[in-house]
Amino acid sequence: MHRRVFAIAMFSVFALPSAAQERAPPERQTLLDLAYTLGESHALRQACSGEDDQYWRDRMVRMTDTEAADAAFDGRLKQAFNSGFATRQTEFPTCGPASKRAEQAVARKGQALATRMSSITRVVRDLGSDAPKEDSDDSVPDSVAREPAPR
Repeated sequence: MHRRVFAIAMFSVFALPSAAQERAPPERQTLLDLAYTLGESHALRQACSGEDDQYWRDRMVRMTDTEAADAAFDGRLKQAFNSGFATRQTEFPTCGPASKRAEQAVARKGQALATRMSSITRVVRDLGSDAPKEDSDDSVPDSVAREPAPR
């Protein structure tokens, strides 16, 4: 459940492209925290699903593509992801009850970060656009939200 909510929240953060260099420093820090969390999620998921599972790495690639950050910040995002990955891979090299609990905790943290970024993005979008808003559709038109996380 937490992974699905995290994935849906991740979609809402990155549904609208926004250049990272246009973000305020606290928003950039939240992106770095989110990248670290994605790295943790990737390591914990691979502990149980194997090295071929690229679910969270693919989400990180999508995040960096969407953010279109300058080279320096893009490097910081990737370093944060790699640090989160290395930390959890070292801590949980194999699948077990402890790694599954850690995965749930990381998913909750990621959900909170994605929700924070989503609210920032919504406020910026609402303040920055005079165009009429389209009717809201409750469905999420992204494969991240529609695909169940394969296990």
